[in-house]
Amino acid sequence: MIEKQKTIAKPVTLKGPGLHSGCETTLTIKSGEPDSGYIFIRTDLENAPIIHAIADNVVDTSRGTTLNENNASVSTVEHILAATYALGIDNAIFELNGPEVPILDGSAKFFVEALHNAGVKEQNKNRIVYNIQQNLNFRDDERDIDISIFPAQDYRIRVLVDYKSDVLANQYATLNKLEDFNKEISSCRTFVFISELEPLLRLNLIKGGDLDNAIVIVDKKCSQEEFDRLTKLFNKPRIEVQPIGILNNLTLHFPNEPARHKLLDVVGDLALTGYRFNGHVVAQKPGHYGNTEMAKIIRKHIENIKESVSKKSGLPTYDPDEKPLMDVNQIKKFLPHRSPFLFVDKIIKLTPEEVIGIKNVTNDEYYFSGHFPNEPIMPGVLQVEAMAQVGGVLVLNTVPDPENYLTFFMKIDNVKFRKIVVPGDILIMRLKLLEPMRRGISHMKGETYVGSNLVAEAEMYAKIEKQK
Repeated sequence: MIEKQKTIAKPVTLKGPGLHSGCETTLTIKSGEPDSGYIFIRTDLENAPIIHAIADNVVDTSRGTTLNENNASVSTVEHILAATYALGIDNAIFELNGPEVPILDGSAKFFVEALHNAGVKEQNKNRIVYNIQQNLNFRDDERDIDISIFPAQDYRIRVLVDYKSDVLANQYATLNKLEDFNKEISSCRTFVFISELEPLLRLNLIKGGDLDNAIVIVDKKCSQEEFDRLTKLFNKPRIEVQPIGILNNLTLHFPNEPARHKLLDVVGDLALTGYRFNGHVVAQKPGHYGNTEMAKIIRKHIENIKESVSKKSGLPTYDPDEKPLMDVNQIKKFLPHRSPFLFVDKIIKLTPEEVIGIKNVTNDEYYFSGHFPNEPIMPGVLQVEAMAQVGGVLVLNTVPDPENYLTFFMKIDNVKFRKIVVPGDILIMRLKLLEPMRRGISHMKGETYVGSNLVAEAEMYAKIEKQK
């Protein structure tokens, strides 16, 4: 079923500090034009620079995903992108008056709620969903990251995390369809080990961090003095020293909430492909670095698919139900060839610069009895002759009385045979002028297709002369 692209129905605004910058930021989400994708706009900077949410613009992944374009950057984009992508919104504008998307509670929950409040509307443009066509993989042995995507008819993700910790051992999380994101994934919060907090603070990060917007995992024994220092840093009431586990008796939404949050990040970072796609993602120890590298690989793969489709969309096609421009009797008025040496059955297109002709390769072609009779194959020289005859129609169409002229081929260059031609094949031969005709001399490029497969090609020089 063909679906239409979607955007939001009305603007919606959220406010809050950025996790690392600590800057109080206002985020306004607005509708985007069809095919525009996701765009961030820094309204606080001169000329309000635009930053496209694509993997090519990733510049940092140390503690979140940062994009940079037009000398402007925006950080911690993964949660809003995950919510927007999972809700099926294809085009959206995110206006920010600061350098970082608000962290809110460390999940995608409030972004999902805001987008639900904004509503979704269809746009007058079809949505294209690309099917991954081969196994793709990103691996980093040093970080023990392994992310793969396999061909599938839907969008699925499976995540495995293992931090070699007694508190956070092996955890799995799965998302079998994007429709489950809101219920199963969106509320899962980011997490941090207590051993990481002070190093992060020394790096001038997590200035907007709060014990309420992250799960803090106590992965080492801490003294009361250390707990007092942390609660002072985060401006929280005194926490009694406690054993290894989850800090401040926080209730997890799911036993595997950390793994589910990692899956949330995967959805957001893979949205940076810039496309909707079907595939089965399997991610071992994912993080923003590995996720965005995988997004680049998928984006490149989809660009290759698009290029292939674009090339095929320019291929000549043949509908046997359509009446041809010329049948074989009309072709005989142009060409002097006759059976068994007339290799054009129909002309289906003819312009001053291009001609397309058809040749049905039948089982009783005279040459099959002597050319590989046990495995009949059309000789390559006859494929070239067939193209030449179609090209003859093109050049003879330039004179008012083609029956009084003959076509002589002067030169044939760059001949290539790419696939064999056998009985039952229908040759679609396209000849194009490579430059304007001068003094009766033409320079043409010929291509022969069977279906969408190029089977032969050549460049030809021909001259027409009036019969004496």
